[in-house]
Amino acid sequence: MGTKKLKIYTFCSAVIWVIVVLSFWVNMVQCQDLSGNGQVDDPAVQVMTQFVYSMLSNLTSVLSRQISNHSNFCIRDPDADWNKAFNFSSNLDFLASCVQKYKENVARRFCSAAEMKAYFNTFFEGSGSPNYLKPNKNCNLTSWLPGCEPGWACSLSPNQQVDLQNSHEIPSRTRDCDACCEGFFCPRGLTCMIPCPLGSYCPLATLNKDTGTCEPYNYQLPPGQTNHTCGGANLWADVANSLEMFCSAGSYCPTTIQKRPCDSGHYCRMGSTSEKRCFRLTSCNPNTANQDMHAYGVMLIAATSTLLLIIYNCSDQVIAARERRLAKTREAAARSARETVKARQKWKAARDAAKKHASGLQAHISRTFSRKKSSRHPEQLKILDKTNAETDSDLHPHVHTSTLYASTSSEFPPSSKTSKGRQMEPVGLMKMMHDIEDDCQNFEPFNLEIGVTKADGHMPKGKQINTDSQIFKYAYAQLEKEKALQQENTNLTFSGVVSMATNPEIRKRPLIEVSFTDLTVTLKANDKHLLRYVTGKIKPGHITAVMGPSGAGKTTFISALAGKAIGCKMTGAILINGKDESIHSYRKIIGFVPQDDIVHGNLTVEENLQFNAKCRLSAGLSRPDKVLIVERVIESLGLQMVRDSLVGTVEKRGISGGQRKRVNVGLEMVMEPSLLILDEPTSGLDSASSQLLLRALRHEALEGVNICMVVHQPSYALFNMFDDLVLLARGGLTVYHGSAKKAEEYFSSLGINVPERVNPPDYFIGILEGMVEPNTSSGVNYKELPVKWMLHNGYPVPPDMQQHAHRLATPAAGVDQEHRTNLTGAKERSFAGELWQDVKGNLEFHRDKIRHNFLVSKDLSNRRTPGIFLQYRYFLGRVSKQRMREARLQAVDYLILLLAGACLGSLTTMSDQNFGSNSYIHTIIAVSLLCKIAALRSFSLDKLQYWRESSSGMSSLAYFLAKDTVDHFNTVIKPLVYLSMFYFFTNPRSTFADNYVVLLSLVYCVTGIAYILAIFFQPGPAQLWCVLLPIVFTLVATQTKDSAILKKISNLCYSKWALEAFVIANAERYYGVWLITRCGALMKSGFDLHAWTLCICLLLFAGLVSRGIAFLGMFTFKKKNECHCLQSKYIHTVSAGQKAET
Repeated sequence: MGTKKLKIYTFCSAVIWVIVVLSFWVNMVQCQDLSGNGQVDDPAVQVMTQFVYSMLSNLTSVLSRQISNHSNFCIRDPDADWNKAFNFSSNLDFLASCVQKYKENVARRFCSAAEMKAYFNTFFEGSGSPNYLKPNKNCNLTSWLPGCEPGWACSLSPNQQVDLQNSHEIPSRTRDCDACCEGFFCPRGLTCMIPCPLGSYCPLATLNKDTGTCEPYNYQLPPGQTNHTCGGANLWADVANSLEMFCSAGSYCPTTIQKRPCDSGHYCRMGSTSEKRCFRLTSCNPNTANQDMHAYGVMLIAATSTLLLIIYNCSDQVIAARERRLAKTREAAARSARETVKARQKWKAARDAAKKHASGLQAHISRTFSRKKSSRHPEQLKILDKTNAETDSDLHPHVHTSTLYASTSSEFPPSSKTSKGRQMEPVGLMKMMHDIEDDCQNFEPFNLEIGVTKADGHMPKGKQINTDSQIFKYAYAQLEKEKALQQENTNLTFSGVVSMATNPEIRKRPLIEVSFTDLTVTLKANDKHLLRYVTGKIKPGHITAVMGPSGAGKTTFISALAGKAIGCKMTGAILINGKDESIHSYRKIIGFVPQDDIVHGNLTVEENLQFNAKCRLSAGLSRPDKVLIVERVIESLGLQMVRDSLVGTVEKRGISGGQRKRVNVGLEMVMEPSLLILDEPTSGLDSASSQLLLRALRHEALEGVNICMVVHQPSYALFNMFDDLVLLARGGLTVYHGSAKKAEEYFSSLGINVPERVNPPDYFIGILEGMVEPNTSSGVNYKELPVKWMLHNGYPVPPDMQQHAHRLATPAAGVDQEHRTNLTGAKERSFAGELWQDVKGNLEFHRDKIRHNFLVSKDLSNRRTPGIFLQYRYFLGRVSKQRMREARLQAVDYLILLLAGACLGSLTTMSDQNFGSNSYIHTIIAVSLLCKIAALRSFSLDKLQYWRESSSGMSSLAYFLAKDTVDHFNTVIKPLVYLSMFYFFTNPRSTFADNYVVLLSLVYCVTGIAYILAIFFQPGPAQLWCVLLPIVFTLVATQTKDSAILKKISNLCYSKWALEAFVIANAERYYGVWLITRCGALMKSGFDLHAWTLCICLLLFAGLVSRGIAFLGMFTFKKKNECHCLQSKYIHTVSAGQKAET
């Protein structure tokens, strides 16, 4: 510390002591009459106190401003602190005895401002200082007169005027040297008295003849003076240097000359002026410094452990019970729907029979009673009757299986068109038919019309569906209607087909046709072609299969169509419905099923599908319609038996692999896409599961959905279910693109015939792999098949394939002459060139990825999905349910935190010298480490799910806020769990509320930092950083601030703010005799007593900023996409192809 700072602090210290003494005298003068002990009734004493007060009152007001300006870092309220330290109004015995001893000369024995300033200089000046041991001109190394020894004081000479305000000149005290009064202390080198503060014990010292020291102060008598006696107290400083002056632990000192032992049932800390009653259930023996609160700790451990065990064992049961209730409601609704359908079928049969009988009776009556001869020919009557029958069949309700907004068509009203004969029906017959219809309606268990939707997809007005029972009844009623309609469609008459085709209420989803011309995809890093000159289109209502050997670019092809090829250079054209528009403009109605089964394992099958339906369907769609869509997908994929089963994770077994694959596809089907792209959806499925999946996709295609899927060697039955086929060779070249049924015909034209009992797809891929030789005499090599296709369709042939084109046939006239450069003749790069190219490619990839993540395209899908707030609500419900299922893991976290609090609380001690700083350092490290590692799970375990959901258009902000909101529960509970052990074991002077607020802010801060680590790093490195950061930050924060750079760095560490808040909350509970200890410790640490609120705000701000950085990183640096990840795959497949050629 610099000399200038020491002088400033010395001056401030002197000012403090002047104020202390003046405050003492003011209190003494004002409160003398309040003492009831009768020892201050001497008129001489009263006159003397009034005289001292008149001299010092003016100095008090002047110096009080200086103390508040220069020492506010350790004093929050000067008046309150001085009152706690020097308010002797309750007992003035020590002052009365001193006044009676010295009478009117007592004021001459008190220290002046200059002497107090000289005393405090000794705290900062060493033996090399010229002023060392020379505060009084009579007390130096060469002259040591009586009164200079510790514990003794002298009086001014009679001719000297008492001027306590003089802070520049130290008076000479040589008369009447005597021991310091009780309740005062007299420092060595001074010859005056200073009152001891409250909480201290300042009796007269007694000589220990064995050691030669004056106890309890441990100073020695002047050498060579055998008849000298011990004086009073000699020093008031911090607790480390003046421990003897502090009232000892286990005792309390109501005055500075009285010391009493603590009674049973009470505890007394060091420096106490009164004893405190112990809490109930705690043991407090006599003379104890702290109450034994281990009983509370044991009770809290038992209660918390019991609660955690209950949560550990019953969390799944709570959710399962609710699911069972919903399952019962759903089963009852399905059973009711089936019974209703059966009843409706019986009613229809009865109605048709009655109408047939009425028609026959009408004809009979007409022939009998008609006066005009019928002009109709019998054959014509027969045809009309048939026509009427067909018209009657159109009275059956028609339900559209699915529309873009899950709308179902309402029942057609009975036809109002009747023949002329029917216009002459008797009134009785019409009445009979109406009665039958009325009876039928009354027979139904519930009105089927409750769930009939209009063409716009909304529920009928006046018929609200709110309860789960009503929703399920509506959904299953519609499903039964759809089944009946599908059954009727198998045997439709021509008029029925025309009626369905012209029905204006049946709408299909928006059609999306994707056409591509000369589509080429190249890796930017090494200019390797993943896809070359692919031309064609995928059509709505068709299922297009993309096939080929490994390394043929199948995944790259569908990724390029879906706009997910990042880090690649794409050339060619991709048109949407014949227009040059971005595929991202239709993202809301495009479904992409990844190759991996990216599904939430801690949710059930139904919960996964319901969440996607809520977030990706139209916001204006009613809840019953969304439930209907989910139920339809579950039934079409054959997932009824496992709908309430957890999908499962690596640690916890769930549904089978085939069912998981179908759930993966169902996540995209529930949003009712217009374009559905699937990456190997049948991989890992058996033949039956694959056919079930293809039937569901075929149902989607019938509604106009454009389906494109990558398939690996499908069976012959699956192959026949495809409409179109895209066959790619290694290197991304097209071998065939057209109707799947005409593929064999095309290859036969090349002389490649599929042998009998051989699956055509297997045979084609075997040829492209080079593993099967084509049984042809034409001499066509598998490398020439892409050229054959180009020549067959008149496409331009790439320059590096011209040799094959010239050998097979004359090059087409449309050969592109601008690309004659032989790409195979590229020069090999040096090692430095390859390294630079890799670095450049990596930078370009990250640039393209960031640009892609911030890409904003015009929405052309005409679908308004739920907004951020509604998605936040959906995410919040999902994350809450996931955390409830992870309650066992949460319970383990709480148990570990509980044990950490118990261990640190029992192994560390709350030191009064540094206000528990060491214990709080251990707390900061332990809580930071445990809470960070636990918070990593919030984002590190769901990265794949987030990448999929965000790419489909779900809100990243809603996802992040929902995760953070649920984590606030841990932020609130974990400080309670830790402090329930640590606080009651260490029993600091600060309140439980203060410690909880600091720890709450700390947990909030480190949780945000953990978010950053979880998003920017893989789980392994993130855990390592979670361990290192708390230790490094705490070490930096606790180092001495000799370096300005180190001080600035420590100000950026959250552990410094947390430690300062902990220490300040504890230090402000130390007052009275602890005043110097408090100021010294805070000054050494660089803490400010007024900065507690600032520290809390900084911790909260750091947590908020770290969350913002985490969200920005989560949104910016998403999954590395196909082009970047396929580079190693490309190299592997190329080497495998070379081995196959060999």
